[in-house]
Amino acid sequence: MNNIRPAKMADLEEITHIYNQAVLSGFETADMVVMKPEERLDWFKFHVRDAYPLFVYERNDKVVGWVSVSPYRPGREAFRYTVEISYYVHNNLKRKGIGSRMIEYVLERCRELKYKTVIALILDKNSASINLLSGFDFVRWGHLPDIADFDGTECGHVIYGRRI
Repeated sequence: MNNIRPAKMADLEEITHIYNQAVLSGFETADMVVMKPEERLDWFKFHVRDAYPLFVYERNDKVVGWVSVSPYRPGREAFRYTVEISYYVHNNLKRKGIGSRMIEYVLERCRELKYKTVIALILDKNSASINLLSGFDFVRWGHLPDIADFDGTECGHVIYGRRI
């Protein structure tokens, strides 16, 4: 059975594992060092709030993906209706529609939370994510060329956004 639900503390280890897969894959996140669940604890606690939720995608009662909503430029009141989404899917289950279902779900939650703009910050080498977002009417709003350096391999950061 497939299910999207709010994350629980018991999910933190699998959420971290999925994120670390992205770190090790390269060009899916700007982090270059894997993390331990305890290093993600503050991040987790921040995201299990109503305003900036964290959801997991379960398949056969196992967490296989997650999506979070984060503030854009926290503390700057004029940006209060703009949020950033981040999403990750277990390596063995990519290209099976999980990312699409999570994005569709979180966009609806963002509407309910009265956000007006959703953005995603992606490395420009991450064509899979760019294609996924384009399918949800996200548009490239900006490009910061060659600002990420992965031990000598540089890439840019792109901003994709859409109004909801």
